[in-house]
Amino acid sequence: MGKESVKIIANNKKAWHDYFIEDKIEAGIELVGTEVKSIRQGHCSIKEAFIRIDKNNEVMIYGMHISPYERGNIFNKDPLRIRKLLLHRYEINKIEAKLKEKGLTLVPLKVYFKDSLVKVE
Repeated sequence: MGKESVKIIANNKKAWHDYFIEDKIEAGIELVGTEVKSIRQGHCSIKEAFIRIDKNNEVMIYGMHISPYERGNIFNKDPLRIRKLLLHRYEINKIEAKLKEKGLTLVPLKVYFKDSLVKVE
């Protein structure tokens, strides 16, 4: 198998300090084109971000800031909009069971490119 290239865009060092990290999960992020271009330039912050499972059983990231792309004009979205995280149903069910059982919190640790895909850990 070929080597995957991983390029870290944003790191949440505060999460390591404020929380005991029990488990890590990799998820894709549902983004629009201008957001991907802005992330490629490194304009992304997850310092104030947190993750929740909503009533539709979808995993959402709140407070993730992606600066508007300079040449994006009308295609730019709200920098702090709520974004969907892409996970398999069985992963969501496993996370939801853990959250209910122990009263845990979901926090994003880092945002990175894995090959050409944007991922969050």
